[in-house]
Amino acid sequence: MVTGHFQEFEDEYLETLYEFNERIPGERVRNGELAKYLGVSPASATEMIQRLAKNGFVDYVPYKGAMLTEKGLEHGMMMKRRHRLAEVLLTQLPFEGDVHETACRLEHAFNDDLEVCISLLLGNPETDPSGKTIPPANSRIAHRLEPNPSVSTLSGLPISQKAEVALIMTTSATREVLNSVGINIGDVVEKTVSGIFLNGEEFSISEELGNRILLRLLE
Repeated sequence: MVTGHFQEFEDEYLETLYEFNERIPGERVRNGELAKYLGVSPASATEMIQRLAKNGFVDYVPYKGAMLTEKGLEHGMMMKRRHRLAEVLLTQLPFEGDVHETACRLEHAFNDDLEVCISLLLGNPETDPSGKTIPPANSRIAHRLEPNPSVSTLSGLPISQKAEVALIMTTSATREVLNSVGINIGDVVEKTVSGIFLNGEEFSISEELGNRILLRLLE
């Protein structure tokens, strides 16, 4: 099994080919287009495409270009899914760096278990921060992405349910607002027909901010 930096290069090519496939499904991509998109030399792109073809990830026809095989499509879709999940995660956290660039690095650190964890944590989002569709999970983990009955966001908390605040995801724009609410890790929240109560005191919060607060349900 190939690992390390070379595996990351392969991932980038397959993810890029998947992105081209999103725009025009089934169309071949010339090596020159790939080289330009990835900022590498045409010779490097050709070498990698030949390697990917040898390993069954792409169907390559010289002078006509490459297209993903079923195996390559599955891998490229997985990498694009992980990239877009990473972008969603970074926008939910108090992260003020380059979201896209950092997501490009984070996606290579994902394994199936981490992908499941982050998907559930984020509520199985369907789009990334730019509005692009997050591809579906592959067959290995799809069955693990059912909503976790032991956790909920504050906005999604069922009526007559008590829960403990487990995680608060803030950005620089929301930190001050959430601080003014006075909600902290370990606080007990309950939703009733008349409103939401924090440690027994009624309070209000927007749905957007409520989605940033993860709760552990109490019996």
